[in-house]
Amino acid sequence: MNEVRVGLLGCGTVGTGVLHILSENADGIRARLGLPIRVVGIAVKDTTRERAAIVPMELLRTDATELVQDPRVDVVIETIGGLEPARTLVLQALAAGKHVVTANKALLATHGPELFSAADTAKRDLIFEASVGGGIPIIRMLREGLASDKLRSIYGIINGTSNFILSAMTKEGRPYDEVLKEAQDAGFAEADPTMDVGGADAAQKLSILLALGFGAQISYSDILTEGIDTVDAKDIAYAKHFGYRIKSLAIGREHQGEIEARVHPTLIRDGALMAAVDGVFNAVLTDSHAMGTSLFYGKGAGMLPTAMSVVSDTIEVGRNLLSGTTGRLPHLAFHEELRVESKLRTHEDITCPHYLRFTVRDQPGVVAGIATLLGEHGINISQMLQPHAAEGQKVDLVILTHEARESDLERSLVAIGELPYVLSSTQRIRIEPTL
Repeated sequence: MNEVRVGLLGCGTVGTGVLHILSENADGIRARLGLPIRVVGIAVKDTTRERAAIVPMELLRTDATELVQDPRVDVVIETIGGLEPARTLVLQALAAGKHVVTANKALLATHGPELFSAADTAKRDLIFEASVGGGIPIIRMLREGLASDKLRSIYGIINGTSNFILSAMTKEGRPYDEVLKEAQDAGFAEADPTMDVGGADAAQKLSILLALGFGAQISYSDILTEGIDTVDAKDIAYAKHFGYRIKSLAIGREHQGEIEARVHPTLIRDGALMAAVDGVFNAVLTDSHAMGTSLFYGKGAGMLPTAMSVVSDTIEVGRNLLSGTTGRLPHLAFHEELRVESKLRTHEDITCPHYLRFTVRDQPGVVAGIATLLGEHGINISQMLQPHAAEGQKVDLVILTHEARESDLERSLVAIGELPYVLSSTQRIRIEPTL
């Protein structure tokens, strides 16, 4: 064997980045691997489209199935994204005896068990570092670096679009809609940003991290997921008043065999490590028995950071090819027959402090009435703020609670919503006191 031959599926942002990395760092890659990596074919929808100068037009073809079955190809790199035809092509590649590298978190979160089973059957590697955190090597750390440790919790800011929007709202005091449009104009947000701002993208990534960190097979659709689109500029300002910043946080935590899993806007104490993660940057913080707290920070998206992880995975496959090994590591870190199944903790049992913003008519007895109903449901008040308003006018009442059980809080908010002086739905944002 004198080279590792690659078939590239897709030549958009990430695919083009892969070509850049392979070209610009060819000598370094060869020195680390011992062999060069050469792209022998690129499958695209349209071979006539204008592309970056780095793209070798003579390698373009439209038949992706033919490429994944090409006997010259050792490794298939999937950068198409989405579920189909990516799923079918990955399965075809594995069946044809190819190793596969992918950055497709949606594919793994949705069809992971099927794909990993196919890879095991074919005795081929399916590697996916770039699927979470772009250039941050968090998957490699969970599979290898922390393999001897016992993970207690994992916290992630793992969606750059949401983080960019909340960071701009915090720094500039601008409304959500205005910042979202700016993010779309700058290319940080899709024309349809639902997956990002609604939290589903982060939930998909969290489901992968839960499998690697805890051995927990939890569907992303079962993760408590809330988006940032309900966060108002006034919530940002009130959070600042109390010494917090609002971040979209993915949380995974172990509770005596149960796994707590959630993605939502979260108040984090200003000055905490995660509170300083701004713009399109990502960060993952782990807490484990032996290591304690570790922070992994860097560019979570973009052409070159993501492509760097994809090419690093390809180097790993190349090393396995040279040593004649496959399956050196279980795909999801744990051997399936030895993995202890973890149950998802019910959302109703989650406990944490909360930020509550009530919109009320300013009149005597409002604070007492709301405080009484909170107390009747076991909710204790930690701090309170009520800006001045003329009597009878609409005003905000902001309350921070001590730790409260989700089900108790939900019942209290239903009761409070029926009070005649509560004028709209209550804004509720969870607080993470441990960061």
